[in-house]
Amino acid sequence: RQVLEEMRALYERNQADVSEAKSGRTDLIFLIRFRHCCLLRNQRCLLAYLYDRLLRIRALRWEYGSILPNTIQFHMSAEEVEWFNRYKKSLATYMRSVGGEEGLDLTQDIKPPKSLYIEVRCLRDYGEFEIDDGTTVLLKKNSQHFLPRWKCEQLIRQGVLEHILS
Repeated sequence: RQVLEEMRALYERNQADVSEAKSGRTDLIFLIRFRHCCLLRNQRCLLAYLYDRLLRIRALRWEYGSILPNTIQFHMSAEEVEWFNRYKKSLATYMRSVGGEEGLDLTQDIKPPKSLYIEVRCLRDYGEFEIDDGTTVLLKKNSQHFLPRWKCEQLIRQGVLEHILS
């Protein structure tokens, strides 16, 4: 916001000086060019900052899944939350279009798994959790389970489960 205010002030001063330069004051041309260079520099800096935030928000989708924790979402602007939701929908549409009937979840196994099943501890009450073979597991706080990695990776990212390393 400070940079935008500075840019607005520089622009207004340039507009005033351009009016005077048109009336014959040629000594202001260098000052106008200098301010214009300052405006362009500030614009480049703002765009670099916004692009970096955009990349970080995109990385949050891959790290946390489709639901962001409130602590992270609190620090995002409404436009950033809207962009996150549009990116989330676009990614979901793409994943459904790839990989047959059920689609392909690209967010799973970001790091190659060492084993297909892992031991997890439930950090909070979650309720029933169904595995592909039809069995259901009741995820209660502090309960431990041996589950397929790909089924619980999303819950680990959301903070519901914790991977127990032995």
